[in-house]
Amino acid sequence: MTAKVAPAGVWFITPGHASECFPTAYQCGADVALVDLEDSVPAVAKSSARAAACGFFAASAVTGTTLGVRISSPATLDGVRDLAAIAAFPRKPRIVLIPKVESPRDIAIVAGVLDTPGYTPLLYALIESPYAMEVLPSIVRADRIAGVLFGTADYAAATGSTMAWEAMLHARSTLVTSAAAAGIPAIDSPFFDLDDLDGLRREAEQVKSLGFAGKSCVHPRQLSTVTEVFGPTDEEIAAARAIVEAAETAGGRIVRVGHRMIGPPMVAAARSLLARAGTPREEHA
Repeated sequence: MTAKVAPAGVWFITPGHASECFPTAYQCGADVALVDLEDSVPAVAKSSARAAACGFFAASAVTGTTLGVRISSPATLDGVRDLAAIAAFPRKPRIVLIPKVESPRDIAIVAGVLDTPGYTPLLYALIESPYAMEVLPSIVRADRIAGVLFGTADYAAATGSTMAWEAMLHARSTLVTSAAAAGIPAIDSPFFDLDDLDGLRREAEQVKSLGFAGKSCVHPRQLSTVTEVFGPTDEEIAAARAIVEAAETAGGRIVRVGHRMIGPPMVAAARSLLARAGTPREEHA
């Protein structure tokens, strides 16, 4: 099992062979910044991307952002080379995103290569195929899994569907339900229309309402929109404080707050929101 809580919120992905984009990843304010060694890197640039990724993690003074890497599938030669390279990095990624996951074995392979007594990265499974959906209960309960991401592009290609909201709703609902049952976060796919910020906001709000803990971005212009959606508002924080205070005053009994009856599930959700907002407990105790 992992030693720390897995990051949620806003994820930003930058191509591994484009080192000139690394400063943007460090400074964009995302909760997680991933350097990509998989789909965004052409085959001829894979080797140079691995070398550049080593430098990505060597950066100093990166604060507030967790750094990670998306490798190629561990069932491919590029994936094997990625893992060998990462194992030799002087400074290593906190998160490793594993694509094309269709079995707990994929996670076990990565953990077997990278885990050492002093280093156990957070391993995220990228779920992007119909078969992965069928075996999802076994994947989300893998010993070293920290969370899951949804990949709409590959999933739509495999099913022959579009990436429209209605077409992806069943898969998204299945993923977030399985993740919640296993107690791990689910992060949503990027929104690929870079010029449709209204569509991005609408989709981010919809996946948040489903229960996703965050959403990934592939361009800096998307970050502020996704941050606004997934960052707790002042009103949400105030409401959560009121719920926790009322519950503690009531000694854990069901209590009325405003027009709502509040029971243990709502109190747990309020505490979780305050924790994500970084609100010290004494402020709402």
